[in-house]
Amino acid sequence: MTLLFSDPRFLQHDTGRHPECAARLEAISQELAQTGLISRCEQRAFDSLAESAILELHAPVVLETVRALAQQGGGRSDPDTIVSAASFEVATLAAGACVAAVDAIVEGGDRNALCLVRPPGHHATPTRVMGFCLFNNIALAAHRAVERGCDRVLVVDWDVHHGNGTQDIFYRDERVMFLSVHRYGFGFYPGTGNSDETGAGPGLGWTRNVPMSFGITRREYHDEFRRAVESCAAQARPELVLISAGFDAHRLDPVGGLCLEIEDFAELTKTVLDVADVHAKGRVVSCLEGGYNVEMLAKSVAVHLETLLAASNAAK
Repeated sequence: MTLLFSDPRFLQHDTGRHPECAARLEAISQELAQTGLISRCEQRAFDSLAESAILELHAPVVLETVRALAQQGGGRSDPDTIVSAASFEVATLAAGACVAAVDAIVEGGDRNALCLVRPPGHHATPTRVMGFCLFNNIALAAHRAVERGCDRVLVVDWDVHHGNGTQDIFYRDERVMFLSVHRYGFGFYPGTGNSDETGAGPGLGWTRNVPMSFGITRREYHDEFRRAVESCAAQARPELVLISAGFDAHRLDPVGGLCLEIEDFAELTKTVLDVADVHAKGRVVSCLEGGYNVEMLAKSVAVHLETLLAASNAAK
């Protein structure tokens, strides 16, 4: 059975008229309820992540920026990134969900988990809040996996935007292989993620970027994605695979958009599950990132979860 980590408190991160809004999770919840998928999952409780744990990856200025804006009733940390009065507590809760999912998968007998959280995290750097992201949920989850004894972790980021924050956090770390497959070029946000960004020091070769040009076909995308995932997994031999699961590469997404359709996210999921079966005993934790066409997001998350559930059930 797939473990599900979510909480209605994630809706309290109030961004107003903004692409990263509460309606995203509301649409997902409605879709999963209507399709019966949510009832097939085991929902798990979790706590907020302690500030001390967040400070293991983020400088104090990151924590204090979010806290100060929340205490004053909200504001913008940059032109794109909104903090509301509840955002500090909600962001620590989102990080806590992703870390709790790692604990459950690494320490228990379940094979995979899905974290339906907000705000997203993969743009948050060691020193900066940016790109709709406050704390880097996926990086904190990967860090917890290493703390729990995983010698190697693979992070697969298929959000349409480069996971610059996750890359920065692990750029010199040989324990975490970071793979980002993303749209690149013509000033596309955040402007990082060229193929020559491959890590530094002991982490040299442990960052892999696959920039995709606008206009790429679905088949070309899948071929590039599969080759990159299989290559990174063969190098890292991970004991756990984490997914930064953004759904904004869908062709109708208003913020990103590439060529993908709803069913393509099932194929991406299957590719990751296949390498996890080979190297990581099938262990996968998926954490929600972007996706801003709420209807396409909800349906894409549904096929993603359905694929995770099928893998869990097949392993019994």
